[in-house]
Amino acid sequence: MSEDKVEYGNEDLKNRFLYHPPKGPRQVEAHAEISSLTLALAEQLCALCPPGRNRSLALTHLEDVRMRANAAIACDGFQEE
Repeated sequence: MSEDKVEYGNEDLKNRFLYHPPKGPRQVEAHAEISSLTLALAEQLCALCPPGRNRSLALTHLEDVRMRANAAIACDGFQEE
């Protein structure tokens, strides 16, 4: 094992790779709002940008934005109000 290898605790790996069900209604709403916002932007990008590699990449990155935002809600201690 390399000395510069980062060791992750079992809890960190569980947090990163296991499913996190919503913990309450506000968390469900936050996921839905993220989906709605990213869909609206995707629709605008398709309306404004010509088809091609760059539009495709923009949509792919927008998918990543949605995924990361949802992961932040699910994994990073979202607080119900």
